[in-house]
Amino acid sequence: MKLSNMSKDIFLLGRTMLTPMMTLHLATVAPAAILGTYLIFWAKGTANHRLLGKIYMTLMLVTALASLFIPATVGPQFFGHFGWIHLLSLLVLVSVPRAYYAARNHNVISHKFAMAGVYFGGILVAGAFTLAPGRYLNQLFFG
Repeated sequence: MKLSNMSKDIFLLGRTMLTPMMTLHLATVAPAAILGTYLIFWAKGTANHRLLGKIYMTLMLVTALASLFIPATVGPQFFGHFGWIHLLSLLVLVSVPRAYYAARNHNVISHKFAMAGVYFGGILVAGAFTLAPGRYLNQLFFG
């Protein structure tokens, strides 16, 4: 498998190195995961929920955008950069604005399903994939 130049730059002695874009991605997804969990399980429709929801949506948009600049290093690459996991970024980039406008229009059901997709796809599924062998967090946690 041929890695793109950017992919080659993040490897050193067979170990993945943390790049600035990976740092931004991790710095936004970690608080988003905590906020998302809180928002799912506690009261809806309150002023606190609306404020934290806007922060969560912003964090998830930044997370998804940052992920598009991180090359796929596990599995096939498309266009020399993207992998299957980048489809989850697209899910987030579509679902967050959809959820925002649904909430603004008091369409609770549409908002609920869009945000569930963001949380389960963008946090839980993508988070599970980060533990795959060859990924940075797998190397960090498991050596």
